[in-house]
Amino acid sequence: MPIDPIIATYLIETPNSVEQVAETIAGEQSSGTFLAVPGETEELKSRARAQVLSIERLDAVGQPSLRGVKIKDVPTGELPVFQRATVTIAFPFDNIGCNLPTLAATVCGNLFELSDHSGCKLLDLELPREFAKRYPGPQFGVEGTRRLVGVSERPIVGTIIKPSVGLSPAQTAELVKELGEAGIDFVKDDELMADPPHSPLERRVELVMREVNRLADATGRKIMVAFNISDEVDAMRRHHDTVLQAGGTCVMVSLNHVGLAGVSALRSECQLPIHGHRNGWGMFTRHPLLGIEYAAYQKLWRAVGVDHMHVNGLQNKFWEADDSVVASIAALREPMWGGYQAMPVISSGQWGGQAPETLRRIQTQDVLYVAGGGIMAHPSGPAAGLRAIQQAWQAAVLEIPLDVYAEEHPELRQTLDKFGKTR
Repeated sequence: MPIDPIIATYLIETPNSVEQVAETIAGEQSSGTFLAVPGETEELKSRARAQVLSIERLDAVGQPSLRGVKIKDVPTGELPVFQRATVTIAFPFDNIGCNLPTLAATVCGNLFELSDHSGCKLLDLELPREFAKRYPGPQFGVEGTRRLVGVSERPIVGTIIKPSVGLSPAQTAELVKELGEAGIDFVKDDELMADPPHSPLERRVELVMREVNRLADATGRKIMVAFNISDEVDAMRRHHDTVLQAGGTCVMVSLNHVGLAGVSALRSECQLPIHGHRNGWGMFTRHPLLGIEYAAYQKLWRAVGVDHMHVNGLQNKFWEADDSVVASIAALREPMWGGYQAMPVISSGQWGGQAPETLRRIQTQDVLYVAGGGIMAHPSGPAAGLRAIQQAWQAAVLEIPLDVYAEEHPELRQTLDKFGKTR
């Protein structure tokens, strides 16, 4: 029985024929090239050429979004018009098979460099269920992460080790101890901290997990620490085993720099949740007419087995608008092959003030809510910063204005005074 094709939807912009550009993309990324070649027979094209399924014209603009476009067939003296459109293309499964790196090369490869368009962005992907036979997806997801952390009916609240680099293993362990005694659920390394000379991962894991295990013995609840094991594949496997043997419950990787094949290799032997950090994401999506939208991006990483996926946060410190963040969280929560759940990680400039609007807009508490400076820079210290975040979420669930709730919660009052407006 034939396997369903891979469906990719793009936003394109071009001064040329939209239909011609769509066909060029379909050909370039399947059986064709810029010149006719003898081997591209009609029989081969019927099997292997990608097919344009639909074109929907949108608005038009007077200037190209990207440089280098070659304009064809514009009458002398007339100004070109750059037409935008959504284009949906079906790629035959047999061209690719269950191979995510080649899939990525097909749906977001050389098509970005074609000179007959001035904009191209992959908006979404539909992947046939056949991929699930090779790629097992997340091991833990939302439910497994909640089970390991011991939190069931509220956000998992966490923080990032700050300063990002420079702390010794002993200093890092002391900070984790302070946060753990205050009741933190989750702590992660910064993406800049992996296995450097000043803080070797093996020693950092040893000292941090000594404190985590001591607290677990005393309280019956273990903090989840996401140690950054980003490295070469063999090194990541060793680092994973170091964390596992010390009693750790999470490892973190920089997705865009380790790559699909690297994460897949890790997942094949991994016994811990994989915390996926998307640092560098902006180079894929910040331009509105270039790269890949999160709806497509996150499907690749869920397929390969990432348990936690970063999504930024509302009112974040980066460029991303709130609507985009909300859409990313919604995309992660969409069913994929009947499962493949991944937990959204709300981060980037978070503090208690965003909690009410976040809950109102996403309508779920199945998130990791991670604040760096919002906890670490609290006027009364990290422990008070944690309590302030917890109090803000309590107020959000109870639908009590933060200013009102802060009247009887001094840590929240301090964080409101320091970090700004409330919702």
